Amino acid sequence: MTSTPTEIAPAAPSPLRRLLPGAPAGREARGSTLLRHLAVAVFVGTLVVLVTNQLAPYQNLQVARVCAFLCVTAGHTVLVGLNGQLSLGHGALMATGAYTMALTQQALDERAVRGWWTLPASLLAAVAVTALGGLVVGLAAARLRGPYLAGVTLAVATLVPAVTTIFTGVFNGEQGLPFPAQTPPAALGAYFQPERWLAWIALAAALLTMLLLANLVRSRFGRSLRAVRDDEVAARLAGIPVARTQVLAFVVSAACAGLGGGVYAMLTATVAPGKFPLDLSLFLLMAIVIGGLGSLAGAVWGAVLLVALQDLPGLLTEHLSLSAGLAQRLEGNLALAVFGLVLIVVMLAAPGGIAGGVRAVRARLLAALRRRRATRSPDR
Repeated sequence: MTSTPTEIAPAAPSPLRRLLPGAPAGREARGSTLLRHLAVAVFVGTLVVLVTNQLAPYQNLQVARVCAFLCVTAGHTVLVGLNGQLSLGHGALMATGAYTMALTQQALDERAVRGWWTLPASLLAAVAVTALGGLVVGLAAARLRGPYLAGVTLAVATLVPAVTTIFTGVFNGEQGLPFPAQTPPAALGAYFQPERWLAWIALAAALLTMLLLANLVRSRFGRSLRAVRDDEVAARLAGIPVARTQVLAFVVSAACAGLGGGVYAMLTATVAPGKFPLDLSLFLLMAIVIGGLGSLAGAVWGAVLLVALQDLPGLLTEHLSLSAGLAQRLEGNLALAVFGLVLIVVMLAAPGGIAGGVRAVRARLLAALRRRRATRSPDR
């Protein structure tokens, strides 16, 4: 009596399968995601370049500032929104990148080193040094939670400006570090607007950051970030190295802050402690909360709000006849007050931030459109 071999049904895919590498379908999906993000980056970059051709110099500087802050807010939202680690020291990480950029540019200029590659090299040095600082902070952060983590990052935010004022021989104290300003290439013409060239450089840095992070958050590492944020115990049981994931999240976020700080320094060709106060770290945190935690689109909204609200005191003093004392008080406190008010309003109206509110409105509009089409369709 012969027996026929029993066919074994294929096992259902495990939820952890998404965290494991190696499936060809997964590689194809990653390839299509990369191409889609690359197409979006090219489209947005082309559109912004065309817009900058029509803007005045100051408006181009505003675009450049938005792009510089976008590098920081995008990395910050990966750390806080996707990994759940609170940081109050990203202003200090920006300062680290800015001072590294300035020192590198100074060193190259003193040695009469010229070339198109000096700016990318200086920005790369800013990214590397700040990522190293993020590694140190991340190693400490992996052992801390809640207010203890916030306290450590807050200490970093106060330590970095203090270091620049103590070691005046290196950082020139409150006077700051000047370095050669970036001028447009000769190929663009003698009358090409320098502010437009700065906006293009900042745009390239922001698009590169967004492209890399958009693919990162949809990769295996991005899923690990969300798993650790949602439940550390479950993530550890699933084989995810929790501590290493948290440290890498800090490194990635710090590298983005370093790039943003380097670009921000490039816009003014000087770096001083007063440009990176403690308020800046609070502004960065509030910006990503208002824009929408865990969403790169929210990081864009946050960067726009940072520039718009920081310029608000200047606009008021310019269009209103205010006394010198009142104008000075407004410049120091109005932006923070308006940021706090906007935060309260947005949290009440849209708990998911501006990006979450936009998604909710879009979903409601699409649902209403589908219902309208359903009522118009003839009965079958």
